[in-house]
Amino acid sequence: MTLRVAVQMDPLETIKIAGDSSFALMLAAQARGHALWQYDVRSLSWEAGRITAFARPVTVRRVEGDHFEWQGESVRIDLGSDIDVVLMRQDPPFDLGYISAALLLDRLRGETLVINDPREVINAPEKMFVLDYARFMPPTLVTRRVEEARAFQAIHGSVVVKPLHGNGGKAIFRVEADGTNLAALFEVFNQTWPEPHMIQPFLPEVSEGDKRIVLVDGEFAGAINRKPGQGEFRSNLAVGGYAEAAGLTAREEEICAALAPELKRRGLVFVGIDVIGGKWLTEINVTSPTGIVAIDLFNGTDTGALIWDAIEARQKADCGS
Repeated sequence: MTLRVAVQMDPLETIKIAGDSSFALMLAAQARGHALWQYDVRSLSWEAGRITAFARPVTVRRVEGDHFEWQGESVRIDLGSDIDVVLMRQDPPFDLGYISAALLLDRLRGETLVINDPREVINAPEKMFVLDYARFMPPTLVTRRVEEARAFQAIHGSVVVKPLHGNGGKAIFRVEADGTNLAALFEVFNQTWPEPHMIQPFLPEVSEGDKRIVLVDGEFAGAINRKPGQGEFRSNLAVGGYAEAAGLTAREEEICAALAPELKRRGLVFVGIDVIGGKWLTEINVTSPTGIVAIDLFNGTDTGALIWDAIEARQKADCGS
């Protein structure tokens, strides 16, 4: 089965192929004979019921600095009639632009498969969807009121404050138990973001790593343990963390089993969850999950192939071809 695949992503010129999951998915698609197109989310349009974008056909190769080649000029394509699968892979922020693009892509339902399901991406922001599984989370407060944060800190001591729709480990702050700068930090957060913020106890176990677990159509596909770099408490690879091979604890297996039916039902095919200390679920990443390159490097697996197996099965079932 040959598919026409359009990848909605950040410019190919800017990606770092050594760890980019979108690029790995493109390589895996091309290896199966699928035709690739790339387009910028800002070129999406709707007119008379049709969703279009300006896209360019492209081939990719694992050569740093020479990793893609355009196969033609940008042309206006109909994402319903000209494309079989759209990969929604642009990076957050999860803002009104992101939501609007997802709502446009949702209008392709029944005609072109979009991964992850755009309507469910809107319904499942990383730090909001996880609240459905609070039994696996550390104590958590979501608020804009510094008074609530102070009361929470009085119980839990040192806390971490982070934007509700942040990504990549950005703007995550640790506030010590004495509460110094908590009020000032909330002033900045409240001026910067209109939504509430997430506050959790600082988990000392983060020094031993923050595990990224990838689920494909609800099934466990692999994991890596991300450790903080020197002088950091954040373990995200984007902020200097480093990765090591990892398996699952019994608690993590329980978490994966609890998530599986809902992820599958929602059409969230490629999901990355974050677990600290082998037991604390902190995020369910559905917008543009990462981690498959490192997982495959450590485990000798081919997660891209697993994801395409799931995509092809869904495309055949959902779009009848």
